[in-house]
Amino acid sequence: MSLILKLSYKMKKELKEKAVDLLKDLISIKSFSGMEDKTANRIEKWFLDNKIDYKRTNNNVWAKNKFYDPNKPTLLLNSHHDTVRPNSAYTKNPYKAEIEDGKLFGLGSNDAGGALVSLIALFTFYYDYDNLKYNIIIAATGEEEVAGKNGLSSLIPKLPKIDLAIVGEPTEMNLAIAERGLIVFDGVINGEPSHAAHENHDSSIMKLPKILNWFNNFSFDKKSDLLGPVKITVTQVEAGVQHNVVPAKVNLVIDVRVNDMYSNEEISEILIEKAPCKLTPRSLRLGSSSINKDHELIKSGIKLGRKTYGSPTLSDQASLNCPSLKMGPGLSTRSHTANEYIYVNEIKEGIEIYIKMLKIFLIK
Repeated sequence: MSLILKLSYKMKKELKEKAVDLLKDLISIKSFSGMEDKTANRIEKWFLDNKIDYKRTNNNVWAKNKFYDPNKPTLLLNSHHDTVRPNSAYTKNPYKAEIEDGKLFGLGSNDAGGALVSLIALFTFYYDYDNLKYNIIIAATGEEEVAGKNGLSSLIPKLPKIDLAIVGEPTEMNLAIAERGLIVFDGVINGEPSHAAHENHDSSIMKLPKILNWFNNFSFDKKSDLLGPVKITVTQVEAGVQHNVVPAKVNLVIDVRVNDMYSNEEISEILIEKAPCKLTPRSLRLGSSSINKDHELIKSGIKLGRKTYGSPTLSDQASLNCPSLKMGPGLSTRSHTANEYIYVNEIKEGIEIYIKMLKIFLIK
């Protein structure tokens, strides 16, 4: 083995161990959305220890590669360090990083700590490479779990132009080349309020079954090869405050997962026109995301045996206006579960795959 290969192997091995240690530290620090200041401090320490110039905006920590060239296109590596709150079914301490049978347990280990530390290690590996085809920017961001205003969306205007992105989320290191968008609608069913003892032919509550059935059966014409049909789900129903009063209205919340065949604006217009109750969208900014399967970045992953698919879950891709790929170690169905975990080997293998993939894509 040549000296260069030995040095590269040693560097990768050390990076993998340090990345796992970083994740252990992040797990031990509470970082609910909007409260990520202390995990941001720990991520800053990584950059300081590795002599990487960085910047911090709110709780978003970001850096450019050493030989950043404004005349080149830029690849963004992004994942988040905020977490949801632990659910009541935990039997382990969610803030104690424990390794058992190769599994690293802890809140945020799978979503998306494993992907985050793997991307940070990837950026560190290529930080002082010269003559890459793309610049690289790493952004460890907050408020992803709540699509908050101080997360990636607030950072984008402060970054150089982004031409391409890898968003780190648990995908088993497969290539999620499309992702559903999201619109949450507030719905109102209006009726005539009355005393429960009197006849009421315009009860808002009695209209509910027919309207729920309408949402259950309504479908959009265009189906996506990657993401399937647009999915509509009524997730909340609220009405009434007293047992003897028929309420004037029933409030609904409708969750709509948008495929890549429609814009959020189109979905909103169609549903507002056709729905049998009043609908108001909370936001139209969380659109679907995609990247062409023939893109060189995707081809680089396919060469390494990674599979392509469409993801039903939302991520910070929704904040980006460029081709983007969702990819990272871990399994999506472990996210937000009790006793969340990720395999240590998933992290180490993820770093290796990332490095090899970008070597194919970036090295001239």
